[in-house]
Amino acid sequence: MPSYEQLFIGGEWVAPASERTFEVINPFNLESVGTAPEAVEADVDRAVAAARAALDSGPWANTTAAERADLMQALGDQIAVRFTDFADLITAENGCPTLFSQLGQVGAATMVLQFFTDLTRTFEFEEFRQGILSPTIVRHEPVGVVGGIIPWNVPLFITMLKFAPTLASGSTMVVKPAPETPLDALLLAECVEAAGIPAGVFNVVPADREVGEYLVRHPGVDKISFTGSTAAGRRIGSICGEQLKRCTLELGGKSAAIFLDDVDAEAAVAALLPLGSLMNNGQACVAQTRILAPQSRYEEIVEAVTAGTAGMIVGDPMEMDTAVGPLVAERQRDRVEGYIQTGRDEGARVTTGGGRPAGFDTGWFVEPTVFADVDNSMRIAQEEIFGPVLCVIPYTDDADAVRVANDSDYGLSGSVWGQDVERGIAVARSVRTGTYTVNGFSMEFSAPFGGFKNSGVGRELGKEGLEEFLEVKSICLPEGYNEPTLEN
Repeated sequence: MPSYEQLFIGGEWVAPASERTFEVINPFNLESVGTAPEAVEADVDRAVAAARAALDSGPWANTTAAERADLMQALGDQIAVRFTDFADLITAENGCPTLFSQLGQVGAATMVLQFFTDLTRTFEFEEFRQGILSPTIVRHEPVGVVGGIIPWNVPLFITMLKFAPTLASGSTMVVKPAPETPLDALLLAECVEAAGIPAGVFNVVPADREVGEYLVRHPGVDKISFTGSTAAGRRIGSICGEQLKRCTLELGGKSAAIFLDDVDAEAAVAALLPLGSLMNNGQACVAQTRILAPQSRYEEIVEAVTAGTAGMIVGDPMEMDTAVGPLVAERQRDRVEGYIQTGRDEGARVTTGGGRPAGFDTGWFVEPTVFADVDNSMRIAQEEIFGPVLCVIPYTDDADAVRVANDSDYGLSGSVWGQDVERGIAVARSVRTGTYTVNGFSMEFSAPFGGFKNSGVGRELGKEGLEEFLEVKSICLPEGYNEPTLEN
């Protein structure tokens, strides 16, 4: 596993402005994974200056869309070469089971990059319109210097949700990875360097929350793209609002999987576990952690969810058959255990789990846990636990299921399960959430991703995700001028 003594700024590996470091601890065995420099304000200043210089002058400022796409393709090739290195490193950093590291951390990141690479080759960065009063060129220009603030749970994938459209748009980025997972961001910097992406386009400053706020407030940053908690998103959004700074905020979730009364319960549970409901040890904003079951089949579905959850293998996240590994840190385990106690205090019934798994005295483990007899007003049904905890909630009919699903401050993801796809689509149209799946769990990378309500502002992925990184300019032309040369 790598350790780093330098930051990646302006296309170079440079000494940090302080001697402080982050030591990354493996949450499974509590051994050191490696170290990374801890950036301070002076490092952020230097990184923003490098990003601004690349944006305003030099080879990056003059690239065509086709040239940017070629560089993005080269980056994808470099990540593919280091695929196993990334997956193993992320599992060591945050305890993610290795199968999900390969599929959801690295594999998904490469697919996102490929989607934006292909989109960059076809997107009309300039278009001509005849207009009502005058012919007009509508031009899409880079948003500018982007501050990317990355959480620890899916670090490479979420970085790519921000960096791929940054590249596609012609913008530049200063990325601040979380203290728990700085190493994969620096490994990505090695790939950026090897791909020949010009200096200053990608800069890495691992830092704490205070320095992260300094990046958000920095006058040289044009846009913030943040993924994390709703509380932190409110803070970032308020700062960006004060400064009239563009921002994309992808925040929390408490998504509901609605089992209709004709559902094949065992098949639905098998499809949801672990990748739909308990992916990444339950540490995922899109996790379907509320299971809505019709009262007519409530106990049957509780039994199916309980059996499926109890059958999940808990253990070493580096083992391919492990479904649930440790949580990222002791504080996270304390948080999840606190919610489990809250659920008991509220009167919910634990049907499996509820404690620490036997045989794991080392590591930040919590048993996969299912609560039955849950009322949707309970804290465990309303608040994001961010751990391997599921709630099974009863409802009466389809309209009531929609009501319960919508009775949440969040609106990020969700799913509906049953025999009639048209009926499922009708439910999907009624649930106020940004991403939804009928009879499955999916994020389609060519379609927009983001949340309603407290789940965020703006969208990532799809062409809408690129448009979030573009400013739109109208160039009005003299009457009768109909043959402009367009730049794309």
